[in-house]
Amino acid sequence: MSPERSFTIPEDPADRPRRTRTAARVVLLDPDDRVLLFCDSDPGLPQYRWWVTPGGGVDPGETEAQAAVREVAEETGAVITEQELIGPVARRVAVHGYSDQVLEQAECFYLARVDPFEVDVSAFTEEEKVTMLDHRWWPLAELTGTAEWIWPSRLVELVGLEHRPDRWPLDLGTETGESTRPV
Repeated sequence: MSPERSFTIPEDPADRPRRTRTAARVVLLDPDDRVLLFCDSDPGLPQYRWWVTPGGGVDPGETEAQAAVREVAEETGAVITEQELIGPVARRVAVHGYSDQVLEQAECFYLARVDPFEVDVSAFTEEEKVTMLDHRWWPLAELTGTAEWIWPSRLVELVGLEHRPDRWPLDLGTETGESTRPV
């Protein structure tokens, strides 16, 4: 677990440290249009769980596309190339209020077509080993009808952008609703 994450809930939500970063996320689609998502959580508030695409922070000196490729490899075990990335198809700023911190993240979203594969989480960070609870391939029809939290909420719309480069990158604006503890 990284040293900045305690998962301890401060009495006053305003006392949570704020972090900002740039992130790259990838919507992985198999030939049956199933999307790979991970069940993420906030150990400080274990009743909350949500599903997210693979992705994470852009390291210093790294492009968004390089970060996207690296994050897919680290979180799934799959190897893709920058040339296989479609997009970025969308951008947004997500403000996530967690039990122990507030994370403001400028995100770009890519799509990538992959053959089905067995997910390998052996390269998860210590924090991901604690927070990532599950993964599965979701059929698009299930994503539109589920009561589960799917982040971003417009994920199915992003899939529809695959063959619409005239709409890239779709501006998803700023989203603050993806929080376990309000910002």
